[in-house]
Amino acid sequence: MTETTPALDASSRAARPLPEAVLWDMDGTLVDTEPYWQESQVRLVAEHGGTWSREDGDSLIGSGLWHSAKVLQDHGVALDGQAIIDYMTDDVLRDIRSHLPWRPGARELLRELRDAGVKTALVTMSFRRMAEEIADAIEFDAFDLVVAGDMVEHAKPHPEAYLVAAERLGVDITRCVAIEDSPTGAAAAVASGAVTIAVEHHAPLPADGGFLRRDTLTGVTLDDLREILESGRELAALPEGEE
Repeated sequence: MTETTPALDASSRAARPLPEAVLWDMDGTLVDTEPYWQESQVRLVAEHGGTWSREDGDSLIGSGLWHSAKVLQDHGVALDGQAIIDYMTDDVLRDIRSHLPWRPGARELLRELRDAGVKTALVTMSFRRMAEEIADAIEFDAFDLVVAGDMVEHAKPHPEAYLVAAERLGVDITRCVAIEDSPTGAAAAVASGAVTIAVEHHAPLPADGGFLRRDTLTGVTLDDLREILESGRELAALPEGEE
C-alpha cells in the first residue's frame, strides 16, 4: 500500500469541516481553579466547627454550586445556600485576582479558533460574575457566549448548559466539540450530543465515558479538532457494541 505523504495528509486533515462551535468548560479545563474552590471549602467548614477532606472536595468537582452548598450544609455549615455560594465565589475571585493559573495549551487553542472564525462558548457551573471575569482576563475576545451555573435550571451532569449554548450560538450540537476535565462535566457534554474531549486533571475519568481522552491540550490544533469531530461522529454512528 502506498504511504500517504505528510503534505497530502495535512491537506486531507485541513479539508475536513470545521466544528460549528467549540464549547469550553472553565474550572479545571481553561483555568486550574479547583484547588482554590477546595481551599475555600476547607475554610468555610472550619469556620463552622467542622472538617473537610480532600476526598470531600474531589466529590464536588464539576458539580453545580447549589449541590455543593447542600453538601457543605450537611457538613455543618449553618448558612443558606446563596450565602455559601457567595462566600466561595468571593473567596475564589480573590485568589484568581492574585494569580490566575491557566491550563496548558488552552489559550493557544482558543486563539487559533478565534483567528479561524470558529464560534466558542464558555459553559461552566461557576456563576456568571466569575465566568465573565475569567473570560475578560484573556487578552483577546475569546468567547461569543457565556453559559454559567446561575443561567440554567439543571447543573451538570445534565446536558442543559451545553444545549443552551448551542441553541444561543445557532449551531448543531452534534457538529460541536466540547472540552471538559471532570466525569460530571464530560457526562453532561456527551449527553448533549457534542463530540467530547476530556483532559483528566484533578478527578479520575471513567475508562469508557463516550468521550475522547487527551492527556493535555498542549499542541492540540484546529486541524486536530476537525479530525476529532469526524472520528467522534463516526464512532457515535456505529451500532451499539461495535467499535
